[in-house]
Amino acid sequence: MQSSLHIAMASWSSPIILSILFTFLTFSPWAVSLSIQHQFYKCVSLHSHTSIPFSTAFFSTTTNASSFNSVLQSTVQNLVFLVPSAPKPLLIFTPLTESHVQAAVVCTKEAGVQLRVRSGGHDFEGLSYTSDMESPAPFVVIDLAKLRGIKVDVEDNSVWVQAGATNGEVYYRVAEKSKNLGFPAGNCVSLGIGGHITGGAYGAMLRKYGLAADNALDARIVDATGRVLDRAAMGEDLFWAIRGGGGGSFGILLAWKIKLVPVPATVTVFTVPRTLEQNATKLLYKWQKVADKLDEDLLLKVLITAVNSTAVKGKRTVQTAFDAVFLGKTDRLLKIMNHSFPELGLTPKDCLEMSWIESVIYNALYPRTTPPEFLLHGKPLFPKTFFKAKSEFLRTPVPESGLRGLWKIFLKEDTPVMVWNPYGGMMAKIPESATPFPHRKGVICKIVYLTSWKIEGEKKKHLDWIRRMYDYMGTYVSKSPREAYVNYRDLDLGMNKNGRNTSFSEASVWGYKYFKGNFERLVAVKTRVDPDNFFWHEQSIPVLS
Repeated sequence: MQSSLHIAMASWSSPIILSILFTFLTFSPWAVSLSIQHQFYKCVSLHSHTSIPFSTAFFSTTTNASSFNSVLQSTVQNLVFLVPSAPKPLLIFTPLTESHVQAAVVCTKEAGVQLRVRSGGHDFEGLSYTSDMESPAPFVVIDLAKLRGIKVDVEDNSVWVQAGATNGEVYYRVAEKSKNLGFPAGNCVSLGIGGHITGGAYGAMLRKYGLAADNALDARIVDATGRVLDRAAMGEDLFWAIRGGGGGSFGILLAWKIKLVPVPATVTVFTVPRTLEQNATKLLYKWQKVADKLDEDLLLKVLITAVNSTAVKGKRTVQTAFDAVFLGKTDRLLKIMNHSFPELGLTPKDCLEMSWIESVIYNALYPRTTPPEFLLHGKPLFPKTFFKAKSEFLRTPVPESGLRGLWKIFLKEDTPVMVWNPYGGMMAKIPESATPFPHRKGVICKIVYLTSWKIEGEKKKHLDWIRRMYDYMGTYVSKSPREAYVNYRDLDLGMNKNGRNTSFSEASVWGYKYFKGNFERLVAVKTRVDPDNFFWHEQSIPVLS
């Protein structure tokens, strides 16, 4: 590039042309990107206390554009943040050691750019790999995908997991070592562990054992000064904050130590669909009254979709699929269901018995014939798409009249999805202040709304629909605050529009929805451990001025 530039400058003798060329090279994004990449690389070389080479761990559009795009897109699930207009990082760095991560923190500060950290890339609002689309500032992405070590200790009933490993990899490695131990995390097997647990992390065993964050024993993080801290070094306040306070606020998660939990030799699952013509409305109303009170070995969620009616040709209807994972055998499950929810009409033919690791595959919606080794690939089941999701929590049952009104709005969307995930059991026994995740006692279920589309230009139509649905449900869901799940980031709730100068009152608009009263403690911890607000994004915890 330099030789071509010299030839061009020699042939262009006009001072005006030289002036224009100099201005372009000095102030263009291309030149800024190249300069920061060179500075960043030299800085990491200086500050990495390791002999492991990392020259192939840097990606940018100026030096290896095809590789840059491949790495950027590798774990992104929401195509909204891959459109040409979406802000892209100046460079992506994929550290190979903890020392590289430490150096990245120091060097990002020196470069004067923002830092985004990605462990799995499933962030609903893309906050781990993009920036404010209205007024983006230069940023770099630290992608932890190469840090994916897993060390299972059966004697200690625990596992150390590096941030870039996926749920599926951990599930497989635990089952590989023991048929009697499980890992209480999420259903999506392609999720990166690092960010997943920082938001709480729920899965099929939450009513028995709580969240993954509730079972966290230790962690390793890089703080805003570049130090690596474990639980003892960080202190209990910071360890409390990272177990549910959301990613990207307190440091870079390197690894978690998680307690493994007992699982039976036989797990039973079933999926029983019912449409409106098959009494789905009355069944869902009854489900709300019993779902959080069932035996804690049973998680019975409801997946709600729109399907073609079999009763009226050409008409769409609502289908509620009652989907269960039970830590035990069919005979005991049938007794529980016949006693508490006989209206569903569960039969032995509906039930499938399998091992715990097979139930993980089933619950992730893969075909039952999928071999467990597939979990090591970390691949999502569904193709990438444009989507928007919203979440909230239900504390009193929605009456049948409210459900009928909901169905009218629901059926106006092309591919609507709702998931009603029950709480109760262990979730109701853990105090709201035990971790930043406060949605505990009194919660019937968490509701997730989802809409997706295939063409970028259809975005407004689908956003209007999901916001209308959300507004309608405001009558029935939790209030003061209207609660939401931080791992399902939703910038509709509010955002830090003023960057690092966001005030407590501005951030509290969304902060109390995610964390309720725990938000105040999170702000106090943030102010102490990161007073300069280095770890910042559109919904990061603010510091007190």
